[in-house]
Amino acid sequence: MKLTCFKKHILLFGFFLFIFTPLKATDNKKISNSEHEINIFTGLFDFSDDGKRSQIIGFQHQNEKLTRESFLGTLSPITGALITQDSASYFYTGVQAMYKVGSINVTPSFTPGLYSQGDGKDLGHMIEFKSEVQLSFDLPKESQFGFSYNHISNASLGDKNPGANSYMFNFLKKF
Repeated sequence: MKLTCFKKHILLFGFFLFIFTPLKATDNKKISNSEHEINIFTGLFDFSDDGKRSQIIGFQHQNEKLTRESFLGTLSPITGALITQDSASYFYTGVQAMYKVGSINVTPSFTPGLYSQGDGKDLGHMIEFKSEVQLSFDLPKESQFGFSYNHISNASLGDKNPGANSYMFNFLKKF
């Protein structure tokens, strides 16, 4: 039985939801003592390039204690990593802004990082910059489910700058 890329992503997210959802009942208190938020994601790296399109999986960490209010909104540092099925990897750290509209969260971010090509796409330089926007919906038990789009490029630091456009499905959980 051959699974499509979309079905694989749905199965993977079902697995993450199962693992990270507590099995015991808890009080529905609005008070949160969570310090950390983990974002686990999967999707398609460079979906706009038929030749180097690749599945992606990754994680991202945010420390809730480092969140600051500013004129740009609620800002927070983030750190994460991703790897493609072609062994390309990207390790990054940067900042995200958080905007909440009811149970919908809009989270743009900017993260410089280090890219390793592996057997994947040559992005032209080891230093790359990721711009991303994520839309997520609040779930019970301090969790969220979302969709994000990002663009990774080297800002013309290298001889070439092809960039990569990716989309991901995200599961976020506070601990």
